Order: sequence, then C-alpha cells, then structure tokens
Amino acid sequence: MADQQMQIGEVAERTGLSLRTIRHYEEVGLLVPSARSKGGFRLYTEVDIERLMTIRHMKPLNFSLEEARELLDILDALQETGATGEDRQRLRGRLESYRQVADARCEALRARLEMAEHFAASLRREPPARD
Repeated sequence: MADQQMQIGEVAERTGLSLRTIRHYEEVGLLVPSARSKGGFRLYTEVDIERLMTIRHMKPLNFSLEEARELLDILDALQETGATGEDRQRLRGRLESYRQVADARCEALRARLEMAEHFAASLRREPPARD
C-alpha cells in the first residue's frame, strides 16, 4: 500500500484536512507531492499521509508551522542513513525536546478539559430554588 498513489481529494478525505490546507502546506514547503500524474494532478503516498497527519496532530497543541517544519526535518534526517553518530544524537535531543513540549501541552489540555467538563456538569444540575 505504501506505493499506492492517491489524488488530493482522497488524501483530504483520509486526513480530514481541506484541499486548501493541503495545498497551503505544499506552498509553504511542508509537503511535496510524491509525484504528478500525466495530467498534472498531485499524487500522494502513504508517507505523504503520515507527514500530513504529523502536522495535523501538532495543531491542537499549538505548534506553529515553522515548528512543524523543524520537526519534520528532524524526522527526515533521522531516517537518512548518512547522518553521523554526533548528528543523530543532536537530532534525538531536539526530538526529545519536542516530546517534552508535547507532553506538557497535553497535560495543560487535560487540565482545561477537566475544568470545562466540570462547568458543563454544573450546567446540567438543577439550580437551587429561590424562596
């Protein structure tokens, strides 16, 4: 399935992203379609879908597009076989810093969700009668 090529509409459906968003990510250099059809249509693979999902998963944690670019560059570099041991160590350190920030932001979101759920539950309770 990794070699299967999909047009942008299928990618949008699979990722939950709009065509406009996918095209924007291409314009800003976060995604390059794996190929183009003879008619000039963008063609994407599972690797491209994974890349888009990484970006999509970063958004609720308020990572910027620049941070997404940096993280994708780190992940790409770690997959390359030419990186030296020192380079790989530096890249792993940067990846770990992203993990720590993501964990902290997830914890903050959990705390906000807990407050929101408490508020929603308070609205479901019957207000006390006034005399």
